Amino acid sequence: MDKKAMYNLTYGLFILTAKEGEKDNGCIVNTVAQVTTEPNRITVAVNKKNYTHDMISRTGEFNVSVLTENSKFETYKHWGFQSGADTDKMEAVEYQRADNGIVYIADQCNAFISAKVVSATDLGTHTLFLADVTDCALLSEENSVTYQYYQKNIKAAPKDQEKKKGFICTVCGYIYEGDVLPEDFICPWCKHPASDFKPL
Repeated sequence: MDKKAMYNLTYGLFILTAKEGEKDNGCIVNTVAQVTTEPNRITVAVNKKNYTHDMISRTGEFNVSVLTENSKFETYKHWGFQSGADTDKMEAVEYQRADNGIVYIADQCNAFISAKVVSATDLGTHTLFLADVTDCALLSEENSVTYQYYQKNIKAAPKDQEKKKGFICTVCGYIYEGDVLPEDFICPWCKHPASDFKPL
């Protein structure tokens, strides 16, 4: 089975943000979809290893900022390759707050959506949140980025990969050095499993 076929599904990339007390946080997700218009509802699947997941589970609210084709790899590294549990992701980032008090990102994004959780479904590694849209706005006319566009045009090619022995994450480019990749290995950057790695 060639799991790269999954990359051809037409979904985008988003910055998912939450707020709990005085703590703001966010992460990159690729599974936001509108599921009904009356009522206006969306779903988002969030990896349980993401700190943002726990914040949404406890507060029941979040914002989604829709990334554009002009987004930079550094943006994905900032929001996706480090944990908000031990990093202040708001540091050195320009942001605004929606009416729900949660951060959204205007730079490199073309819209934001605010939502309130209606239900949560346990999917094993992820939780699927179903949520009512409480607010949304257009921010620019730039094209939304698709996962396929990200893979071909934004994701940085690993440097000196021909000199290293190991495995590369086909999602984010993280390199695991070694002769054998453990079957239970989880990418420290994007949280994808060993099945998403290929030998260098």
